[in-house]
Amino acid sequence: MRILINKATGLLFLTLFLFSCSSDLDFNQVNDLKLEPVVVGNLAYFDVAANQLLDDGGTHIIYDTSTFDIFKNRFFRDELTKAEFNFEVENTINRTFRLDVLLLNANDDILETISFPVPAYVGSSNVIKYPTEVFENQRLDLLKQTAKIGFILTIASGPPLNQNSTGRIKLKSSATAYLEIE
Repeated sequence: MRILINKATGLLFLTLFLFSCSSDLDFNQVNDLKLEPVVVGNLAYFDVAANQLLDDGGTHIIYDTSTFDIFKNRFFRDELTKAEFNFEVENTINRTFRLDVLLLNANDDILETISFPVPAYVGSSNVIKYPTEVFENQRLDLLKQTAKIGFILTIASGPPLNQNSTGRIKLKSSATAYLEIE
């Protein structure tokens, strides 16, 4: 009798396992797929020694541009929903500076200028992390027209700089891009 009960119980459990739950698969869910990757990269960097900034103590301007052709890629231009630029400047030169970052279109027209005051070095750490520049909505549309980035470093009047001047001014910057792919 005990053997019969064990066999009946085993048969009952086997029958339950054969009738497991299942549901229909909905492959149309792929149409609702939405990816939101975040990409971080370097934007610009420079490191200029004081002895490369020769001047007589008056105001002096250094200008440079670099190509910014990321928006030539249609995918990136179409899928970008937000961008953030971060800037950090370290100044160990006993002079005040102003850094202007220019967003330029293909015709070298200035779309936007972002300015950063850089205080003179006075012996202690002089690393300035500026507030994040956020590009959304109309400002993002303007950014998408950018073909070049220009940098204007204006040296305020102060002690003359020559071959014996010490210190450096460094810029580190990064960009964070938020994409939405549907």
